[in-house]
Amino acid sequence: MAFVLGYTGETGKALVKELSRRSLFKKIVLIGRREVQLDKNLGPEFEQRVVDFDRLNDHKDTFEGLDTGFCCIGTTRGKAGKDGFIKVDHDYVVNSAEVAKSVGCKHFLLVTAYGANKDSSFLYPKTKGKVEEELKALDFDRLSICRPGMLLCDRQESRLGESVLRFCFKAMPNFVVKATAISTDNLAKAMVNRVSEQSSEKIEIIENKQLYDFL
Repeated sequence: MAFVLGYTGETGKALVKELSRRSLFKKIVLIGRREVQLDKNLGPEFEQRVVDFDRLNDHKDTFEGLDTGFCCIGTTRGKAGKDGFIKVDHDYVVNSAEVAKSVGCKHFLLVTAYGANKDSSFLYPKTKGKVEEELKALDFDRLSICRPGMLLCDRQESRLGESVLRFCFKAMPNFVVKATAISTDNLAKAMVNRVSEQSSEKIEIIENKQLYDFL
């Protein structure tokens, strides 16, 4: 049984779609701040549960019995401001992982970003890197950290810079794209495949180019 955090974002939506297609779990709990309209084609194994991410210790029962966790939580500094970005991309992620681990989660899969580095002088990679280090310390049976580069998708929110980059990627050689970008659909497939495949590594960090190896 599994849970998905951040299922309303572009990566999360692709992940839910892939999980539905693969039917690997008998139960999948979609955990969020509010209920949303789900695709009517999703199977009965999916359910939504609402939590207050600022009071996650009050929602431990939401995570009980769920042995696999997927985390796609994320926002932007432009949308949430510096403090809001740190709260969502660091606090909510780490707190969710801690609660999930405390009630039995064995395998936690996290989406961070290319260049994540706790020692970076830039907010985005530094925050992602700090999250990675803190989750490593939680000692999950298995921790899979995915570091995608540019995410290729059609966002509901228009971002001019990303639209220009996506257009440019279409003209680039395949080896360049694989090293620096990935579609949300392929990221989702790689994540689900890491669950279905055994690994001898307790902690695995999967860079953008390596994600293509798991398709």
